[in-house]
Amino acid sequence: MLRKIIQIDESLCDGCENCVPSCAEGALQIIDGKARLISDLFCDGLGACIGHCPTGAMTIVEREAVPYNEKKVMEYIVKGGPNVITAHLEHLREHEEYEYLALAKEYLQENNIGIPDSKGEQAENKMQHSGCPGSKTMSFEKNEAVAENGQRVSHLQQWPIQLHLISPAAGYYQNSDLLLAADCCGFAYPDFHKDYLKGKSITIACPKLDSNQEIYREKLIQMITSSNLNSITVMIMQVPCCGGLFQMAKQAVDNSGKAIPLKVVVIGIQGEILQEVEV
Repeated sequence: MLRKIIQIDESLCDGCENCVPSCAEGALQIIDGKARLISDLFCDGLGACIGHCPTGAMTIVEREAVPYNEKKVMEYIVKGGPNVITAHLEHLREHEEYEYLALAKEYLQENNIGIPDSKGEQAENKMQHSGCPGSKTMSFEKNEAVAENGQRVSHLQQWPIQLHLISPAAGYYQNSDLLLAADCCGFAYPDFHKDYLKGKSITIACPKLDSNQEIYREKLIQMITSSNLNSITVMIMQVPCCGGLFQMAKQAVDNSGKAIPLKVVVIGIQGEILQEVEV
């Protein structure tokens, strides 16, 4: 997976250790007199350590790396106690990494560990209680008939739909057939609602332009296991970058330990169906 991650220039590193305490995730250690990134898994790529490096040995680069895993990081974080937990949660808030923040809180709840109160937490709760129209979870009934004026009706049964915004635990995903669609498909395929969205829950994503896609896989796994999805239909465009969305869904199914039907539908750039395959 291509993502931002810390790179260390060993020729500049003098082993001063200033960077180690600034990395609450535990991604850095001093080994043989040099700072080392011990695992891609623990580096969030946000660069908290860079400002503490006096020699300029640390930079952020974009490269192929193992996906960051917030819950694995939390296993390390909680060993440091409440102050370290608080610092990590504030770190995520400051960088507006709300998806990681939700996973961190979920880990604390799953392990019966109290979530430390803070000004950031209070502000976040206030924002959630006020309700952001863009991410407020809503489901609604749809009339299957054609509207009185002859126009087709929408088959969308929920809001939101973007994969970063949805909650995997939302009621409309429970025991549903999920349509995982690349952003462009709804514009390219003229009968998107009638032929594919009808009767399904949905989430959309762009495998080329969306950031922090490692969170997508975690959400899909949670939807498969906790929401007990019946099936997943992945709709992608014929362009090469779109294939990443199908690979993500396949990995999520494989990692979930559950065998559910997985279908891929490939749409041409002129709106035609090029392929429809059960995997």
